[in-house]
Amino acid sequence: MNRRAELVERFGTPLYVYDLDRVDAAHEDLRAVLPEPVVLHYAVKANPHPDVIRALRGGDRPCRAEVSSTGELAVALAAGVPPSHCLYTGPGKTPGELDEAIRLGVRLFSAESPGDLGRIGVAAVRRAVEVDCLLRVNGVAPGGATGLRMTGAPSQFGTDADTVPALLPDLASVPGARLVGAHFFPLSCAQDETALLAEFSNTVAAAAALRDAGLPLRVLDIGGGFAAPYATPGERPRYPGLKAGLAAALDRHLPGWRRGEPAVLAESGRYLVGDCGELLCGVVDVKHSRGRRFVVLDAGVNAFGGLSGLGRLLPVSVVLDQADGPTGPATLAGPLCTPGDVLGRQVLVPDLVPGDTVTIPNAGAYGPTASLLAFLGRPAPTEVVLRAGRVVSASRLEHRRTDLVPLDLATPTVIRDEFTPRCNMTTRS
Repeated sequence: MNRRAELVERFGTPLYVYDLDRVDAAHEDLRAVLPEPVVLHYAVKANPHPDVIRALRGGDRPCRAEVSSTGELAVALAAGVPPSHCLYTGPGKTPGELDEAIRLGVRLFSAESPGDLGRIGVAAVRRAVEVDCLLRVNGVAPGGATGLRMTGAPSQFGTDADTVPALLPDLASVPGARLVGAHFFPLSCAQDETALLAEFSNTVAAAAALRDAGLPLRVLDIGGGFAAPYATPGERPRYPGLKAGLAAALDRHLPGWRRGEPAVLAESGRYLVGDCGELLCGVVDVKHSRGRRFVVLDAGVNAFGGLSGLGRLLPVSVVLDQADGPTGPATLAGPLCTPGDVLGRQVLVPDLVPGDTVTIPNAGAYGPTASLLAFLGRPAPTEVVLRAGRVVSASRLEHRRTDLVPLDLATPTVIRDEFTPRCNMTTRS
């Protein structure tokens, strides 16, 4: 019995399997192509599993954390990330979450707009502290052509670069919020090294121009954009020329960066964890309809694919345990009562029968927490973590309904759904 079959027999399907040795390898590879002074932040949204975050905290240069909610912050802190190593981002930070983040010790925020900066300042004043803020900038001159563009057009992300100089007097005088630099994130998942380097070079030049216009620049976050195969076979890009090219751009525009003037930050999510995981799905049914074959799995968009509307996940390619035998096209459907529950169309698969297992590779990023977990109330997939081939932990996210006020049938009550990360069937070795 192979390792996948052993894990399926022990934990069932659907089953995510994460290999921490691969997390370590990706971390080392990315560090190797970034200049030495650059501080790397892990985008917790990619995979907030505590064991994954802990793995990225290892080594001589541990990852810091980029979080976008109090939930992500709580997971990062529980996994050992100091609050001083957390960068809090996002376009819709509420007064309540800002108060909680500051209470817990976060002191670096990315401000998406003048209004966002003002709310950060108000929350800081209430806590009698001053926090550092990076102004997220929506650049106007994209340097690359590949990947998912995050800025360069009208957007909820960032302050338009051409408006920043006129705003600076007000931005620099917000009580409680000390403006210390800029945050750029122009694109995601750039396959081409030339395009990625062009984006970073454009970012560095834009940051220097804003500094010359009066923006304080003690810290510069250049964002990310590092690619990784997603739900399809393949290897991560290596970016062999990135280190020298990025260093040259920084030397040209910000010559003090090597001594921390400014400190340079970078971010990564999928590159660090994308190839650490795979999703094992059980075949429930195989049927034919009007000349087409449908393979119905026990995992659908409730377990994998909640971000498919962004065009980043589907169609899925699968690697099967049954590698031999005839192949033919099939639609991979999930178990949900909606025609939208499709993981892949015209996917070449061998002859399958109920009880077989199929494997979706490179599924370590944007898995359960990026999926429609609560839809139709099906259990979340189990997540197993391996280190050196041994099971480190096994757990499952659960959601529950929580009453927010005492129940009084004589008084109308407001009850909301609360999704709480809870672990059951947990084992450690």
